[in-house]
Amino acid sequence: MSGIQNTPFQNAVRELARLPGIGIRTAERLVFHLVKQPQSSTERLAESVRALGSEVQYCLTCHNLSGDNLCNICSNPKRSEAQILIVEMPQDLFRFEEHCDYQGRYHVLGGRYAPLEGLFPEDLNLDTLIRRIKHGNVHEVILALSPTTEGEATCEWLRRELQTFPLIITRLATGLPQGTEIEFSGRRALRDALAFRRAL
Repeated sequence: MSGIQNTPFQNAVRELARLPGIGIRTAERLVFHLVKQPQSSTERLAESVRALGSEVQYCLTCHNLSGDNLCNICSNPKRSEAQILIVEMPQDLFRFEEHCDYQGRYHVLGGRYAPLEGLFPEDLNLDTLIRRIKHGNVHEVILALSPTTEGEATCEWLRRELQTFPLIITRLATGLPQGTEIEFSGRRALRDALAFRRAL
């Protein structure tokens, strides 16, 4: 692409290629597609991206992405205040909203306890969580972090921090996915499936 360097085309390719999961070839395909679209379409896309920096902020209560001080979940009076489901990032919250029939509230930590990555408890949104528990009607906190080493460490740290409050602390069940053959299951999945077994 040496013949079109430093053109709007190449500049767009360069910027798109900076996004996670998008390499140069994918960026080129996207830009070729955009070039063929009506100008009104590319202008709408440009305006929506521009608005991300000026109009999208974090909810003051739960740290979800929002267009206002409170996100649409925290400002919804029909959502139960008795449960707070704790997730690592806003995209995790989106998955629960998309796939689950959960009617409680959320809290986004903004990361996980990962000392090797330079992330420590003081880097997470714990102060606002403690404030919500102290001054709200929270009866249950659901730890919904990925079952990775860092996720496990974060859950254990949260459990210790919250155990002094009069509430139930639960964790997402882990173990064998539906339809999995036991002989093909990993050691950790089998161990967790046995440890988190439930009565029938």
